Amino acid sequence: MTASQTPAPALLLDKRAAENFPVALRVLPAEVRRDLEAVYGVVRVIDDLGDEAPGDRAALLAGFAADQHLAFTGGQPRYEVLRALVPTIGRRRLDEQPLRDLIEANLQDQRVSRYESYADLLGYCRLSAVPIGRLVLAIFDRPEPELARLSDDVCVALQILEHCQDVGEDCRRGRIYLPQQELRHYGVTPDHLTARAAGPELRALVATQVDRCELLLDAGDELVARLRGWARVAVAGYAAGGRATVAAFRRAGCDPLSAPVTPRRRDLAWHALRLLAGRGAAR
Repeated sequence: MTASQTPAPALLLDKRAAENFPVALRVLPAEVRRDLEAVYGVVRVIDDLGDEAPGDRAALLAGFAADQHLAFTGGQPRYEVLRALVPTIGRRRLDEQPLRDLIEANLQDQRVSRYESYADLLGYCRLSAVPIGRLVLAIFDRPEPELARLSDDVCVALQILEHCQDVGEDCRRGRIYLPQQELRHYGVTPDHLTARAAGPELRALVATQVDRCELLLDAGDELVARLRGWARVAVAGYAAGGRATVAAFRRAGCDPLSAPVTPRRRDLAWHALRLLAGRGAAR
């Protein structure tokens, strides 16, 4: 993918709609929505370069990193999504490091296809997921370390839930993100990951991940309680997306293979209202 092949707005909208959480709620002020969408556009291109681009993906990511640096240093980036990000960088005083980390996560994807332990997977999530929450907090001018730590847990949960949803697709691409130690513990092989339906071994493995993510999402309750104004509304939407995805897995019997595991909008709305009302999650 070159600068001239930046995804069209319609394609970005399609990918936004496929996320487990609302990227930019319509109730948010227009300028806030523009900034969230500008960040999302860059994140989406980074992921697409790492996952889908033909040719030397590492070289493409390195080229994007160089172009991205221009956006943060007053230059003229070639990529349309980076040009769109420039006003947001100025308004929100964004730091480049979170986006550098996202590029590093995608470079790591070109070298690493398995994670031995949960700790190893967390190390990857610190590059691939944590930066998203940090960028969102920066847009709302709430970069406090204690809030960032809570956001990190929410983002890790969202990432692991996505890995569970995509386990078959990822395996067909040659990647397995769920910890190898846990695959061995439950007797899950690559053949189980690409079957037409999940067997009891894979269901048990996925259920363990879902339970783990549900506990991580508890950080979202405290995070939303500490925020005010539009930041509170936006972050409630992200955390609620995680809760709704957990519910979707439970409805599906933790089978991500028979049919897509997709959170219901009414579940997302219900969890968001609970969070905004300060009532936390129902167990």
